[in-house]
Amino acid sequence: MAEENVIRYRIGYALEQKKVQTFIQSSLIIHARNRGIDLIPIDLGKPLIDQGPFHCIIHKLSGPKWRKQLQEFSSRNPDVIVVDPLDYVERLHNRISMLQVVNELKICQKSEISFGIPKQIFVENPASFYDCIETEGLKFPVIAKALVANGSVNSHQMFLVFNKEGLEGLKPPIILQEFVNHGGVIFKVYVAGEHVKCVKRKSLPDISEETLDTSQNLLSFSQISNLTSQDQIDESVDRLIEEAEMPPMSFVTEIANGLKQVLKLNLFNFDVIRDSSVGNRYLVIDINYFPGYSKLPSYETILTDFFLDIVQQKKQRTSSGDHLPPYKVKPCCSDDKT
Repeated sequence: MAEENVIRYRIGYALEQKKVQTFIQSSLIIHARNRGIDLIPIDLGKPLIDQGPFHCIIHKLSGPKWRKQLQEFSSRNPDVIVVDPLDYVERLHNRISMLQVVNELKICQKSEISFGIPKQIFVENPASFYDCIETEGLKFPVIAKALVANGSVNSHQMFLVFNKEGLEGLKPPIILQEFVNHGGVIFKVYVAGEHVKCVKRKSLPDISEETLDTSQNLLSFSQISNLTSQDQIDESVDRLIEEAEMPPMSFVTEIANGLKQVLKLNLFNFDVIRDSSVGNRYLVIDINYFPGYSKLPSYETILTDFFLDIVQQKKQRTSSGDHLPPYKVKPCCSDDKT
């Protein structure tokens, strides 16, 4: 009997189907359910205002229609937490404003460690390619990225440009970011509220002077493996990743907390590289909203801990009785479509 009156928390999720398949896995559903969290799919074919009740909504959608739905829902349900507000999420859709926030961080840098971002420029007119590069002092190779980072196929397409001739194959508007040798290893830092996890992953190989002189003018990221034989890749990648020293966790966490405060976001990750020419200089090269958490070991625990943090903080804020307390509902039924 008492089980029917247990306080449970309902987290509504609004995600594209591809994201649902990778994120809302049965392991997460079960783990969250066992800790009092019910993950409820939001039907994108129905008005959000007619759905619920929810204690919190997580989403990775955009556009005027979804914005209007969120606004209407929040006006009727001011006590429901939305993770995260669209105005803050959209700052990460622009690769210029995305990395500018790194320069806003107030981090107590230790003498042996420093951080920043690579040199980068925004080129709007193909005629200004050479002038922009010379004015900003960018050196080849450079990485070419789309200005908009919205999860589309085009936004993920990137190129490595080895010389001026390679610029002719690009179509502005585009971002040019100086390539920095970093030992072929990237550090991906995942943030879920107060929870921070750093992992090592394979990255682009270092570009030597010899490679720069003999390479093609322009290569897509998918073609860069051609610079190294497959045998060499198979033999060296695992060793590179295994031997790569992780950045100090206290340093990573400080950057994560700083970004969270400046961005006003809870769910994001950022990519960090170590400049091979300097040693302990780290560069933030990309920030993504609501990344692929399921790639993390034990992601179910991290995300469930985050959900509990959100709803319990809300409970503390509303304990004065100004708002509704957590709903008392029956445990999520086995036939819920999640």
